[in-house]
Amino acid sequence: MTAPDSIWNLGEERKVARAAKDFALADRLRDEIAAAGWDVIDIAGSFELHKRIRYILTETIRSMKPVLDECEIAISMIVSGFQDDAIETVKSIRAFSDAPIVILCLEEVGPLEEIVDEKTIVVKVVEDCGWGQAANALLQNVNSEYLVIMDPSTRFTGDAISPVLVELKEGAFAAVGWRGGLINLDDDWRSVDDKGDGEVDVLFSYFLALDRQAALEVGGFNSRAIYYRNADIELSLKLRHASGHLLQMDLPLTQDRHHGYHDVDVTFREVQSKKNYDRILERFRGKNAILSPRR
Repeated sequence: MTAPDSIWNLGEERKVARAAKDFALADRLRDEIAAAGWDVIDIAGSFELHKRIRYILTETIRSMKPVLDECEIAISMIVSGFQDDAIETVKSIRAFSDAPIVILCLEEVGPLEEIVDEKTIVVKVVEDCGWGQAANALLQNVNSEYLVIMDPSTRFTGDAISPVLVELKEGAFAAVGWRGGLINLDDDWRSVDDKGDGEVDVLFSYFLALDRQAALEVGGFNSRAIYYRNADIELSLKLRHASGHLLQMDLPLTQDRHHGYHDVDVTFREVQSKKNYDRILERFRGKNAILSPRR
């Protein structure tokens, strides 16, 4: 990528300052160039400008390192395609919350790089990985007491963090979410009924706020879940099996077009969704004692 003329002009000014041994001015110009997203590299009698990479690069999902200092709550998203959609979601979050945001990008980082700041972190993973592996990497490396995992299509219309934080800090719930429901026992566990606010069997990852330690203690998401759909149900039931309680809340959120469902290959979507749900049925079907009270 070629630097804009304004950045080249700063580089030329810095070259002149260095030639005049005005190193204080040269350092200030270097810092100005860096603030604009460029590194200046001195070569014999001239210089080069290299675009500064603002995101964190990790070769494999297992080599990802912790990305935050300790904090109370953080928000995370997994992005693979439709980066402009994720950017709109970040903007909606920032209108109502200054919680740290960590985006795990499973493709080449495009416009997402432009939203990086001290509280918005983008991590690019080079190797191919599934949704379950990516979500577990967030659980393991976002160093917060509570972690929100949300879909890039879910938008804030108000402060959705404060009420969730109140519930989680009281300690009665291992997870709090926006959408969820009760396992339908009449059709032998094959569907979930949305019964509205209250204690539920499962929560969905449109907006899922977790006690991070509780989620890690049950093993996190199933790493075999290549696709997101139903992986959130499986984690919910693992939490319930460990005597955790889940709360569905009415939160100031809305959903735009859900690209992760509507704009993927239909065969891939249905095959992977069935694989995820078949694992749920094999492990949990019939264990009605782990479910929340019916309503």
